[in-house]
Amino acid sequence: MALAQEIDDGLRARAVPERAAAEKAYLKSALDHYGVPMPAIRSAVLATLAGRELGHDDVVALVRALWAVPVHERRMAAVEVLTARTDHLVADDMPLLEQLLRESRTWALVDSLAASVVGPLVEREPALGETLDRWAADEDFWIRRSALLALLLALRRGAGDFERFARYADAMLPETEFFIRRAIGWVLRDTARKRPDMVFEWLLPRASRASGVTLREAVKPLSEAQRAQVLAAR
Repeated sequence: MALAQEIDDGLRARAVPERAAAEKAYLKSALDHYGVPMPAIRSAVLATLAGRELGHDDVVALVRALWAVPVHERRMAAVEVLTARTDHLVADDMPLLEQLLRESRTWALVDSLAASVVGPLVEREPALGETLDRWAADEDFWIRRSALLALLLALRRGAGDFERFARYADAMLPETEFFIRRAIGWVLRDTARKRPDMVFEWLLPRASRASGVTLREAVKPLSEAQRAQVLAAR
């Protein structure tokens, strides 16, 4: 609680109050907002964590304490704590991460949690892929989006489980939800930066089923000829 309060004090000290209302409206947020820019949130967290040796239970307790108060910046700070200490997490923390994702209700929290926290944990604990399989069929589109984005960072590096992503994306291509369509496109785009031919071969026969939102992102790294073929196939 003392560390959570220290971070909260740091957030308040860095607040730009005139940002608060605009940010709350932009995110359509039900949370309170201090009006702290993202770099300043990260700065407040890192300043508090600097030089402190936190064990697994300390990290989890700090995250829970920050998250418990319905303030957007506190929850963003909780995600930053998890990002900074991802190596402390274990497979048994997955239910907590799922709870945070379900309570997030905005890309501003979901995307970092899924990509930068869940993703590295799943890489270390491959058996958690079964959890992602369940998420990919969840009725909550934020959880489905999380299943996609949890695979992003590894695929961006030219590694990762493209087969699993492709299976999820293939099932989600018909969806009309913007945040699903955009996520599929983003992962394909970032994968294609290292492996454009693989993405092209997967995308071409599915172009007629993919949304414009998905295709606009996915084709960006492809060659001019590949882009033309995909867009013509649509």
